[in-house]
Amino acid sequence: MDARTGNEMVDIPPGRVTLSDRRTRRSWQVELAPYQLAAFPVTQALYAQISGRRPGAAHGDHLPVECVSWWDAVRFCNALSRRDGFTPAYRIPADAESIEWDESADGYRLPSEAEWEHACRAGTTGPRYGDLDEIAWYRGNSLERIHAVGGKRPNAWGLHDMLGNVWDWCWDVYDAEVYGAYRVLRGGGWFDEHWSCRASARRRSHPTFQVDDVGFRMARSVRR
Repeated sequence: MDARTGNEMVDIPPGRVTLSDRRTRRSWQVELAPYQLAAFPVTQALYAQISGRRPGAAHGDHLPVECVSWWDAVRFCNALSRRDGFTPAYRIPADAESIEWDESADGYRLPSEAEWEHACRAGTTGPRYGDLDEIAWYRGNSLERIHAVGGKRPNAWGLHDMLGNVWDWCWDVYDAEVYGAYRVLRGGGWFDEHWSCRASARRRSHPTFQVDDVGFRMARSVRR
């Protein structure tokens, strides 16, 4: 199988990341244990294989899946975990109003935004891990359309499309006091200007939101 249509995972070393929010002018540090992150965003081929669906208007096995909500993403992670013999990371009640992350589980899950930024930076300290045209599909070079994963240069840890192409859903609530259940999006998309395609850029959306420049990639906890 072409690695782009599967779920190839990359080992991410432990570290510390400083997150910041421009609106509140707040910064905070997060310590991270080792974990794994998918080398590519989830593709349409893998999503269809597990869910039987191909959401969105653009179709192609190597295109990142898009028009998927945060809820779609967590359900997919659980389904793929069951297929691959792992313990699902999420406990989803029948009423689907709330969800719990079982941090002891070895199944697939969404990365925390701290995990996402640490992996995106891959040891770099600037806004991006390389020249934007070389590493990302964004409004300046995408011809305003989505592109197959893996078409741009990866970062130093072998992760593709961390910036541009599609935004990645993360596990975290953005700001519960102001935005309620809204979840964090990271990375920028094919329709975004360069200033949105930065390692530190944060966006938010309701967990039921579906649009053609939002997808996701998977993480896994590592037990040593």
